[in-house]
Amino acid sequence: MTPAILFLEQQKATFTLHPYECTSLDDFGAHAAEQLKVPPAQVFKTLLTQGEQGAVVALVPASGKVNLKRLARAAGVKKLEMMPPAKAERLTGYKVGGISPFAQKKRLPTVLDASAQAFPFILVSGGKRGLSLGMTADSLQTLLDAVIADIAE
Repeated sequence: MTPAILFLEQQKATFTLHPYECTSLDDFGAHAAEQLKVPPAQVFKTLLTQGEQGAVVALVPASGKVNLKRLARAAGVKKLEMMPPAKAERLTGYKVGGISPFAQKKRLPTVLDASAQAFPFILVSGGKRGLSLGMTADSLQTLLDAVIADIAE
């Protein structure tokens, strides 16, 4: 039971668990998609960015990457850069490859790529390597008070 699952249960959110065997040491989103037999565009990785105004979480498809300029615009900040992995782990309480957008140590502004709305459900990290959560983009947006914008490339 991860903090992300506990949070979703407390919120009475509708979600599904998707465990898989994680043998990857990088590109965890693509690995999850392969193991779970879903398109990489339907698996969303949780990326941490930072700027002068603080940290911002980006949720983008495993098949792409985040466009930092578009993310900054969507978050209403001047400039963002990728956060070093060790800092992301300290800030969220999760290990890289298992960083969930839910129940992080501190609630951070979150931007979900608009492509999520094309799927009946998307997968995000469940809070540890080898565990994904399935839910609708609308549920995710509501639970995280996320902004939806075109941030992936």
